[in-house]
Amino acid sequence: MFVYYSLQQVRNKDYKGPDFFVVKDVDGFYARPSWVVWQEDGRLPDVIVELLSPSTQSADLGEKKRLYERVFRTAEYYCYGPDPSEGASPQLLGWGLVRGQYEPIAPNAEGWLWSAQLGVWVGAWEGRYHALQTRWLRFYDADGRLVLTRAEAAEAKLEAAEAKAEAARAQAEEATARAAALEAEVRRLQALLAPPD
Repeated sequence: MFVYYSLQQVRNKDYKGPDFFVVKDVDGFYARPSWVVWQEDGRLPDVIVELLSPSTQSADLGEKKRLYERVFRTAEYYCYGPDPSEGASPQLLGWGLVRGQYEPIAPNAEGWLWSAQLGVWVGAWEGRYHALQTRWLRFYDADGRLVLTRAEAAEAKLEAAEAKAEAARAQAEEATARAAALEAEVRRLQALLAPPD
């Protein structure tokens, strides 16, 4: 969605629509066709992520970065996308606002960046999403576990329930087999203890 931050911007039709943004501590339960700052008590995004492409990279790393730093005062700004060098892995860049200026966020050993605003790591993940196998930008919790989408969480819950049901079936089969073995042993012992004819 577009972020409208000034009347002059609206008059100039200078539309700004970050690829992903978060505004914390607002009512997220009603749909908004756009984010109109003066209708949201002056709230601007706390976190912005731009997905780089050859056609947007210079704007995302230049003009938009300056806007988010100087006008929006967005606490954290991330860019993810193709490395300019042919065939290289996607790059992840991030900046945090420190004393009014963006400073780079240092990556951990995996190349992930810690988002203090979101309380998660931001990092690349290789996998299938919407039938497309590639490297995606994902969130990881403080312990490095992938933060699941709703669909992934539902699938994991279903798989766990199926595994639990299978374990219960296996236990029931084992108990039935033990009971049959005990019954056979009882019959054998009864036969040994029976008086001779």
